[in-house]
Amino acid sequence: MIPAFIEAVGLCGPGLDGWRASVAVLSGVADHVPTPIRVPPSVLLPPNERRRAVQTVRLALAVGSEAFAASGRDARETATIFASSGGDGETIHEILSVLASPNRELSPTRFHNSVHNAPAGYWSIATQSRAPSSSLCCHDDSFTAGLLEAAVQMTAERRAVTLLAYDVQYPTPLSTVRPIGASFAVALVLAPAPTAATIAGVEMKLRPKSGAASFMTAPTLEALRKSSPATRSLPLLAALARRTAESVTLDYLSEMELALDVMPVSASVLAGVERSEPVAG
Repeated sequence: MIPAFIEAVGLCGPGLDGWRASVAVLSGVADHVPTPIRVPPSVLLPPNERRRAVQTVRLALAVGSEAFAASGRDARETATIFASSGGDGETIHEILSVLASPNRELSPTRFHNSVHNAPAGYWSIATQSRAPSSSLCCHDDSFTAGLLEAAVQMTAERRAVTLLAYDVQYPTPLSTVRPIGASFAVALVLAPAPTAATIAGVEMKLRPKSGAASFMTAPTLEALRKSSPATRSLPLLAALARRTAESVTLDYLSEMELALDVMPVSASVLAGVERSEPVAG
């Protein structure tokens, strides 16, 4: 069992414009209206870099900035995990199109945006971070793999770790063999001890698959959950939004699952704690 404390959430998806604006929707108080995704421009990048940034970078910077602003942590000193099932689909499409053409001259910008850790690179430069960072993928289980990696690093190093998970669509013809729904991104700041920013405690347990993964009761949110690897995070986000004790199950690989016991943190637990615990990060 891995215990963790979630301090903050960043969110960007269809009809989910930031964590604070989405709490009522995720908790069932308000209806979900799947409007087109709106990615806020990042103030972390200069205007020229902002215009050149691909969608995965813009999404990661948007949700990361929101989560760090809510947690009060210093992005320069906080370890990060970036999780995506396939990177930037538009960039991959453009590269393959060039390679399949008679003129096989590839833009250097396209090339450096094609690598899987491009968002991590932009993040470290934009925030001047020298903290550890990992970038990973695990096909449809990329969010769960990222959450596990963040929790393990947090526990081993006794320091805060932020998970940034995102997925974007592929253009045709790639979308016919790897369909990804609407673009979506989420960031979670995890810490090994409660702080004044803590919104919930979570105990995680990796176990053999025992049943179906948790789902969303609202039809539009359930359709969104099924649409991409990053949106598999929605049942956990809904539990955090409701601020009630709940159990959430996330699929992991073909024969495993990650069981999450989400527990609201009472005022008595947070009484007297400082915003930053006396550990690294």
